[in-house]
Amino acid sequence: MSGTDAREQAARAAVPPQASREGAGRIRPPASVHVRWRGRRRWLVVTVVGVVVVLAAGAGAVYLAAGFRTHGRSGSGNGGGLYGTSTAAVKRETLSSQTTVDATLGYAGFYTVSVPSSGSSGTPGGPGTFTWLPPAGRVIRQGQVAYRTNNGVPTYLLYGRVPAWREPTEGMRGADVAQLNHDLVALGYSSSGYIAAEGWKYFSWDTRYGLERLQAKLGLEQTGTLPLGQAVFEPWALRVTTVRASLGGAASGPVFSATSARHVVSISLDAADQSEVTKGDPVSITLPDGSVTRGVISSVGKVASGHGSSATISVQVKLDHPGAAGHLDQAPVTATITTSQVRNALAVPVAALLARPGGYAVEVVSGRHHHLVPVTIGQFDDAAGTVQVTGNLVPGQRVVVPAT
Repeated sequence: MSGTDAREQAARAAVPPQASREGAGRIRPPASVHVRWRGRRRWLVVTVVGVVVVLAAGAGAVYLAAGFRTHGRSGSGNGGGLYGTSTAAVKRETLSSQTTVDATLGYAGFYTVSVPSSGSSGTPGGPGTFTWLPPAGRVIRQGQVAYRTNNGVPTYLLYGRVPAWREPTEGMRGADVAQLNHDLVALGYSSSGYIAAEGWKYFSWDTRYGLERLQAKLGLEQTGTLPLGQAVFEPWALRVTTVRASLGGAASGPVFSATSARHVVSISLDAADQSEVTKGDPVSITLPDGSVTRGVISSVGKVASGHGSSATISVQVKLDHPGAAGHLDQAPVTATITTSQVRNALAVPVAALLARPGGYAVEVVSGRHHHLVPVTIGQFDDAAGTVQVTGNLVPGQRVVVPAT
């Protein structure tokens, strides 16, 4: 018996069959790396099986029990055993775990603008008549006209979360006065210095002066007070979706429905995956035309809708560049959420992993020499097909992978 044959027999005797290259189950995409869908969540699952290769009777060249080849040089494209192999470099890189889900691109929020029940811009003794209404799609911003009654009398939009409930006048205090002061300063009709000196919640002489200037701009009588019904308060600019009033109709009740003018991506995420996403996670949005824009998760719902396996939570994504969405509304898009990320990690292709008793290893090639290095696996990057490893490895080393 030759020395080589003796070493081969000794190696086979010393290592259990399941530790061989075929028995160990090299993790290669065609046989043991599967992409499994759970709801809308994509998971990369590494399946370790016992013996997945059936050796043909009379097969000639096979790998040694320890996972090494008896013949042939290492390198790209060299065949060996039952399937060919090549090599890949160990690298330091950033690995990300991602979830891809269906989503909808639309506008944030839902609002209804109504004429206050005890006031309007109409004539005393009656509600007045609608003489101008905004068309669907119109964006109404701070200080702009929301609708008109009678002889073109405007009701305008101011920003605030407190609805109009009284007629603010000089000397009053309150949250409604504070938002009015902020509006007048933002529009350039009052001075922040003068307002702040008296207090933002106080209706001062500068509040009155600012209101007179705004009223003059809109063609209203310059009273320096804010009659109930002359302005509507909403948190931000409104985009009209449905006009609910009619021209010539009595100026009362709902006028129109609206959203904000800010695009948002809405995701109905499987409730089981709630823990996988957090506020601030980066998201890539693939638009209907195939272009990609970026954003971040701005909110994750806490209350699920639906029951059992169909339960979902609402996830909202704020776009980094809202202009990229154009005028799309209720458009189907694809959202890829980066749920975790590891920087400057040692990484190898997933296909380089060998399932070993008690863990994993990679086969390192140095010239004509091969040896197994035990590794601990960490972050998977399913988009790149790589995995984080820790062990006695350095960047630049070559590891064996199945040939493509």
